[in-house]
Order: sequence, then structure tokens, then C-alpha cells
Amino acid sequence: MNIYMIIILAALIVDFVVSLVTDTLNLKSLDETLPAEFEGVYDADTYKRSQEYTRVNTKFGYIVSSFGLAVMLIFWFAGGFNWLDQTVRGWVSHPIWTGLLYIGILVIFKMLLSLPFSIYGTFVIEERFGFNKTTPATFIKDLVKGILLGIIIGAPLAAGVLFFFEYAGALAWLYCWLITIIFMLVMQYIAPTWIMPLFNKFMPLDAGELKDAITEYAKSVKFALKGIFVMDGSRRSTKSNAFFTGLGKNKRIALFDTLIAKHTVGELVAVLAHEIGHYKKKHIIKGMVISILHTGVMFYLVSIFISHKGLFDAFFMEQTSIYTGLIFFGMLYAPIETILSIFMNIFSRKNEYQADKFAVETTDKPDDMVAALKKLSHDNLSNLTPHPLYVFLNYSHPPVLKRIEAIRAE
Repeated sequence: MNIYMIIILAALIVDFVVSLVTDTLNLKSLDETLPAEFEGVYDADTYKRSQEYTRVNTKFGYIVSSFGLAVMLIFWFAGGFNWLDQTVRGWVSHPIWTGLLYIGILVIFKMLLSLPFSIYGTFVIEERFGFNKTTPATFIKDLVKGILLGIIIGAPLAAGVLFFFEYAGALAWLYCWLITIIFMLVMQYIAPTWIMPLFNKFMPLDAGELKDAITEYAKSVKFALKGIFVMDGSRRSTKSNAFFTGLGKNKRIALFDTLIAKHTVGELVAVLAHEIGHYKKKHIIKGMVISILHTGVMFYLVSIFISHKGLFDAFFMEQTSIYTGLIFFGMLYAPIETILSIFMNIFSRKNEYQADKFAVETTDKPDDMVAALKKLSHDNLSNLTPHPLYVFLNYSHPPVLKRIEAIRAE
């Protein structure tokens, strides 16, 4: 057992234990007494269902994570990584094609293992709590589309990374970083108009009171309205949401049709103002910059560790290769990724507070923002009393009660 095996094994176990502990703390923090702020929004039955929804999903998460860890350890220590490598090498000899096959098989294997859990989560848990609107046909179509997109989009990027690390020498990490930056920027432009419509319909918001109110607000904050769309979220779930995506001329704000059905015009303008706030505060650009820098550092570290024989010995490999090295480095890097995710969540929660503040200040209607947050938490059966440690480690958005308190304090 070398140092690489110890680090990776310890990281897997620590991550599992920490998740188990924080999930347990989160369940214990469920308070049977409804927070006073939500009186009149939740009735006793709905509040009880929201807590049960948290319990069911958490316990289901125990099963999923335990199964995933067990499969990972069995595959690892049974020599599965080496067996697959030797098998694929018997099919093709070119390192790029061998790498794509190896990575692709692992991805498909992981997808097949997670498929029963995804089906259960969608058609049993979400159905039980009244959220699911996904039909088996839609579920299958989404799965097939996702696989095809992975082949069409993901495979060429993976091939490029494999090519440069195989043939470009010491500067391979830099070339991989550059093509990844190009890929990320291109995806920001094509995703809203080419990829997302493959899964959902995006219809321009119809003329009427809501569009007039949104147009007037956008003018007041000097935001060029080039795309306000209604997304058919009800095709898959009764949950509500809104989001901002894309860059330049292809940027768009999407409101779920379920959101429009359940909220007043004032509340919808407040939600939209929050999304515009992310744009005005440059949260999307800042997130992209951080992601780009992170990717560069990661590729540089890959270039250092990818040739260390000890990393391959930790997985009982008979031969070294770029493609297995990338996978093993990803597992070695996981603890750093976990730590970085905590800081990214802190950054994201700060951005949410700023977007809320922007919405309240520019609409001058804090009650609309508060009402929208309350309805969203009610309709999505949100946990109103999450444990602080669970929030710190996992939440990209502040708990709804904290957001309301921040708005009240303005």
C-alpha cells in the first residue's frame, strides 16, 4: 500500500463519513415547530410533508452513497481498472482510441449502476410527494439524448486532452487548458440555443401584464431584454425555478411555466430582478474566470502527477497510460476539489445575497421578493431548518429563512 493508495482510500472514506455525519445532523435539526416567518404559508400537513421529504431523500442518499463506495472499492481492489485496461488494449492499439474506449466504458458502467437509483428517485420518491411529471418515454429520451451529447461533445474534448498529453510534451497542460477554455466559452454561446432546447421548449413570453411589467423594470435598470422565455418545466416536475444562462446575444432568462402559474406579477418581477442582479453584479463572469483558472491549475497538476508510477501501482496497473493516469489523478485530486467546493459554495451564497439585495433595491418592493421566496420554499418542500454545518458544506444558496432575514434587515 503506497502513499497514493493511502491518500485516495482515506479521501473516499473521510468523504463518506463526513457526508454521513452531516446528513445525520441535518435530520436531527428538523424542527417540528414551524418558523414564525412561515405562518400562513405552510399549513401543518405541508410542513410535515416538507420534513418527511428531507428525511426520505437523506435516507435514500445513504443507500446510494454506500452502494457507490462499495462498488468502487470492490472494482478497485479486485483489479478492475487493470482488467479493463488489458481488455481494451486487446481491441485497439492506438492510445487515443484506447483511451476513449476505456473512459467511455467506465462512464457507461457508472451510468448503468446509477440508473436504478435515478428511476427510483424520479418515479417513486418524486411521485410520492407529488412532484414527478416525467413519463417513462421522456425519461428514456432524456437518457438517450444525454448519451449522444456526451459522445458528440464530450468525446472530441477528451480526445484533444489525450492527444496533447500523449504527444505535446511539457506544454501539454497549457494546450489542454486553452482548448478547454475555448470549449467552455463556445458552450456558453451554443447551450441556450442549441442544447437546452433539445430537452425543453423555450417559448417567448407572451404579451400582457407580466411582459409589460418586466419590460418596464428592465428599462429602469438599463438591461437589454433580448430573451425572456417560458420553459416547460411542468413537463418533468411541478417544482418551480428561474435561471440565467448564456453570454452576449445568446444570453437568456428562463422562467419555469410552473413559476408563472403560482406567482403574482410583482413576485415574478422580483424573481427576474434577482436573475438580472446576477448579471449586473458580474457573478456569471466571475464564476467563469474562477472556473477557467481552476482548470488551468488542475491541468498543470495533472502534468506533474500523470507519469508517477506509484499512482498506477496504487491501482494494480500492469502498464501506464495517459487515459488511466487522468482517471487516477482525478481520484487523487478529489480532496482538493472537495475543499474548493466549500469555498465556491461560500462565494455562491454571497452572490445570492447580493442578487437578492439588487432585486429589492431596484424594485423597491421587498415584500414581493419575500413572498416569492416563501412560495418557492413551500412549492418545493424546502427544508426550513437545515443544520449550519450541512449548509456550510453543501448549500450553494443560503437557507430561505436567512435570505428573508437579510432582506428584512435592508
